Order: sequence, then structure tokens, then C-alpha cells
Amino acid sequence: MSVVDVLIDKVADLPELPPDIEASARLHFLDAVGVGLAATRRGPVRELPSTVATTGPCTVLGADTTTSPAEAALVNGTLIHSLEYDDTHTGSVMHGSSVLAPAVLAAAEDTGADGRQVIKAFAVGWEVLVRLGLASPSGFQRVGFQGTSVAGPLAGALAVGLINGLDRERLADAIGLAASFAAGNFTFLASGATSKAAQAGIAAQAAVSAVRLVGGGVTGARTVFEGERGFFGLYARDAAAAERFQSSLEDLGTRWYLAEAAFKGLPCCHFLHPFVEAVAELNLGPGGHERLQRLTCHVPTGQEHVIAVRWERKQSPERADEARWSLPYVVALQAVRGQVDLDDFVGEPDPEVVRFAQRVTWEPWPDSGYPARFPAKLEAAWDDGSRQLVRIPDVDGNGSRPWDATRVIAKFRDNCAAAGVDPASMDSVTEAIVNAAQPDLAAVRRLAGRA
Repeated sequence: MSVVDVLIDKVADLPELPPDIEASARLHFLDAVGVGLAATRRGPVRELPSTVATTGPCTVLGADTTTSPAEAALVNGTLIHSLEYDDTHTGSVMHGSSVLAPAVLAAAEDTGADGRQVIKAFAVGWEVLVRLGLASPSGFQRVGFQGTSVAGPLAGALAVGLINGLDRERLADAIGLAASFAAGNFTFLASGATSKAAQAGIAAQAAVSAVRLVGGGVTGARTVFEGERGFFGLYARDAAAAERFQSSLEDLGTRWYLAEAAFKGLPCCHFLHPFVEAVAELNLGPGGHERLQRLTCHVPTGQEHVIAVRWERKQSPERADEARWSLPYVVALQAVRGQVDLDDFVGEPDPEVVRFAQRVTWEPWPDSGYPARFPAKLEAAWDDGSRQLVRIPDVDGNGSRPWDATRVIAKFRDNCAAAGVDPASMDSVTEAIVNAAQPDLAAVRRLAGRA
């Protein structure tokens, strides 16, 4: 049997979701919707909903218009990923909900599938996406690809195929075909382009499109994962990862990684969050940053090309939005302003923050525990000659430091408020998605039109 055949057999035999995993899936779906809504007002691609040209049954976040499934997935996925505020499974470095939430929402609205079926498909897609990443930890990133946008089409096609009721043969075709859409790289870092946001949207669109093409008779390779020219061989230069991925499927349905996926508390690259927390632990207070002579950040090996290279450009970004991936600028934001929020990444960089960023330096940290953990180590040098070392063992929101439902819902409400949604509508959607016996995904459309 090929690896994809093993995957299909495992998925076909899955029982209903355990109650705690269904609850977690509902919260991750809700979080993605809230982040996408905030992006329609406060993000770098907020004009995107107005560009929708096609018609169809599917919701566009932040707009009264509806469109085709593929275009809805593209626009909504791009919005959700555009703030760098969407969830991540840290060990696999996968932003699951920015791909899977828009893909399954579009499929649900296109087919009329019931809410629990959709949430189950969403959770199963997450599990497969995480296992694709863990089969070759940071392997896609080392080659230059964004793991989410490379693996997202395959996991997304599986989820969308389940919602569409594909039989085993056609589900295997959809996964094999989805690999033809795999793409997305880190070249955006060179100039601070916003193309990374679109990479999640393109993956969501690819998931929907792969299933549509299979419905028209297009087939996919059964050996999509195996060999030097298979998925892992091409995108991670790690052909042996196919066997590791297959082995990981043995506990699919009993081991649930979704429960460990981290919600994000800041709208910037997840690698930066523990460093922001470390600065907060210095308890600087108003004007306290002036007493700091230098802040040295120990950067986990494997993160440096995202948040530290090129350092001079990171210290002085051309646009505030570009600073979402800048270690010195975001550290300086926390030091100077005492917080990091959505408005810090709009418009031009703050000159005072740029000035302080010149005091920030970095060193490689080869034994940090990344990517299983996202830690931080920060050394502060004060003007009186003293030094202070702060360690954050793992990022807030990760499996070792999980959020409860109250925090997730509070974040959702904050994002809805940023999009101009009234409190009664926020409460209505929270009830429909999180608490109702049968999740009512039609509530997303009602909310979208109010943003």
C-alpha cells in the first residue's frame, strides 16, 4: 500500500471526535474567524474583500458579498494569515487554521454539510497537517518553503474531500492532486512583502480546487509522498520523511495534536512572542528603557533567517507591517511602549522604537529546544553596569502553557471589536460555534456582514 492509501484507511476508520478535541477544534475555528475579521479593518490587505468579482454561496469576511468556494477560501485565508495572529502548532511550525478554517467553511457553505461534520473534518485536517510537519521538523523551512503553504493544500484537500463525501479512491486522488498546488516561500522577508499572507489563502483555495478538479475526472498520484520526487523529497529534501509520516499515522485518532496547537496573543511572528514576554519581565515602567544600554537576544537556531537576518534591515524596517518579523523592532516596541498590539504594525515605523532597536543585538542559541518549544533567552545590560538574564521556557499559549476557553473567547471579542462588530453579535456567534450542540456555521455569514 502507498502512504496515501494508509492515510485514507486511517481516516475512514476514525470515530467521532472526543469531546475535548471537538471543543478545541471549535475554539480554533472561532479564533480564525475573529482574526480574519480584525484583518478586514486593521490589516495590510484590508481592501481584499472589495476585490471579489465572482458570485456564489460562500462568505467573504468583512463583506456583505458572497462568492465562489475557491475565491472565498483564497480571500478569507489571506485575511486570517495577514496579521500573523493566527494559531500555530509549534513543533511542526504549521499555521493550521489559516488554511483549514477558510477551506472547510467554503466547503460547508457549498455543500450544506452539518456543523459537526465540518468541525470533525477541520480537526482531522489539522492532525494530518501537523504530522506532515513533524515528519521532517523544520525541513520545509530549511529548504526555503513555508511549511503551511506547502503542506496545507494536501491536508486541506483531505478535509474538503471529507465534507464533500468523496469515496476512498477520489479522496486519494484529491490528496495526490493537491500536491501539484504546493508552494509558498520565504522570499517575502527580503523586502517585507505581504505575499506570505496570500500563501495561506492560496493553500486554502488549492484544497477547494483540488476537490473540484477530482469531481471533473482529474486524478492524483498514489505515490505522492514517496521517493526523491515525492512530496518530502522535493519540498524538504528528505525522502525518508515519507516513512516517518506513515508511522505517525498509527496513532491518528488516539493521539490528538490539535490540543497542543498554540493560540497567539500578539499580532506578529510567533518566534517573537517569548522575547516580548522576557522584556515585560524586566518591569521597565515609563521611561525605564532609557536605563538599558543593551539587550542581547539569544535566538534559537533555525529561527534566525525569519527574525534576525538581515539584522540592519530588521532594526530599521521600511514599513511598520514589515516589523511583524523583526526581533529588534518588536523587542523595542515592548521596551518603549510597554505593549505590542495591532496598531503598532500600521503605517510608518516609530522613530523612537527604531532608535531603541539599535541597542538590541542577537546571538545564536543552538540547544534551545526549538522547534518542540519556542523559548527565549534575553540578557539586559543596565546603565549602572549590572546585568539581568531572563529565560522564557516556552511561548504562552503552547501545549505546555495552554489557554482556556475564556482567553480564546476574549481574544475573539477583541478582534470583533477591532472590526466594528457589536457585542450582541459577538455573543451570538460564540454561542453558535462554541456552545451549540450542533455548530451553526451560518453564524459566520451573519457576523461577516456586520463587520
